[in-house]
Amino acid sequence: MGLIADHEDIPKERQCILKGGEIKDGNYILYWMQRAQRSEFNHALEYAVDKANSLEIPLVVLFCLTEDFKDANLRHYHFMIEGLNEVKHELEDRDIILVVKHSDPVNTVVDMSKESSITVVDKAYLAHTRNWRQEITKKIDVPVIEVDTDLVIPVEETSDKEEYAARTIRPKIQNLLKKYLKPVKERNVTQSSLDLSFDCIDMEKALDSLEIDASVKPVAEGIGGSSKAKKQLDYFVKNKLEDYPECSNDPSKDGLSNMSPYLHFGQISPIYIALEVKNKGGEGVEGFLEQLIVRRELAFNFVYYNEDYENINCLPGWARETLEKHKNDEREYIYSRKELEEARTHDEYWNAAQKEMLKTGKMHGYMRMYWGKKILEWSETPEEAYHTSLYLNNKYELDGRDPNGYAGVAWCFGKHDQAWKERKIYGKVRYMNANGLKRKFDIERYVRKIEGS
Repeated sequence: MGLIADHEDIPKERQCILKGGEIKDGNYILYWMQRAQRSEFNHALEYAVDKANSLEIPLVVLFCLTEDFKDANLRHYHFMIEGLNEVKHELEDRDIILVVKHSDPVNTVVDMSKESSITVVDKAYLAHTRNWRQEITKKIDVPVIEVDTDLVIPVEETSDKEEYAARTIRPKIQNLLKKYLKPVKERNVTQSSLDLSFDCIDMEKALDSLEIDASVKPVAEGIGGSSKAKKQLDYFVKNKLEDYPECSNDPSKDGLSNMSPYLHFGQISPIYIALEVKNKGGEGVEGFLEQLIVRRELAFNFVYYNEDYENINCLPGWARETLEKHKNDEREYIYSRKELEEARTHDEYWNAAQKEMLKTGKMHGYMRMYWGKKILEWSETPEEAYHTSLYLNNKYELDGRDPNGYAGVAWCFGKHDQAWKERKIYGKVRYMNANGLKRKFDIERYVRKIEGS
């Protein structure tokens, strides 16, 4: 039995050998679930089931709760653990044990791999999670297979380099969609792992046991889990998809799918979402799939190939040059990070956007663009503005700390965009102002909605 197995629903291009070698005579197959926190439409999980069945041994799924996950706080952990509780029960229904440990991922995966025949991991895209996998492969003595399951098209199949903009990645994606936009078959498990014994964390007390930043509270509607994600998606497809072209860019209306937090935690598959939307058909499908697939996968391409995604050096040359040229331009307003965080600016529209994020863990995408542009305008330097934008986004957004979030912030500074008319502070970076909001939609209605929430 080889490490790479080509299946129609798990093509070989989704599989990557991080560490080769002979398959060990182990007691189980280990799947370290990290990004793809779901039991359905999960290529990595189904690959691991295949291998376990072939070797006639059980499958053990491991999840590590680590307190020092980059920029994470109580809001994020609360949402994630709600989802993990669902995953635990869903896997048990398939005769698979979920072992949740309060521990360092690298050492724990290495330790549990000592009894494993093969260790399977889901694909990582951000630097710190990719580093985890690199460390594991250095210390482990069994084969390690990484499976890409959180993109419609595997990141390295779409492109082998950083793409300049949506227009350059779009045709590459369109050429590959037919091959990769397919459902993932759920395999039956032949050897149960439920009778295996491991030292696990008590999921009911998991939050209390973690020493994490508790300053950002869970949001009232921030209920995590695949079942909640599917209900949200079903409501969107039935009631909002038809009006998506008209309403998606209007923050005063409820026209979005609200899938981004669930996608961030891997609680729902983008393939599942895309197939549900395509099955519905009609108005809105094309525009929604543009956001779900083209724009989202452009963001993943960005963080995967650009090691500077957390700083201003990630910007194209023209953007860096024009911002540097206007770095010392006089600013009418300058706000500290604390003033911005507390929504204490002169601009009620910007304040409303910040309050939406503080209260709900989300911000409408159109307002997030305006929000980021104004941070650039009101900060002493572009570098300070960039770091402040990431700090606020990652701290309060449920879908923060995500490739989409990094790309969204970078876009406000010229990434994936073109040069525009040169002006003060912005240089040739696209400009946005309050009058533009008034022309685009009923911004006063948006403010009233946020203030009343």
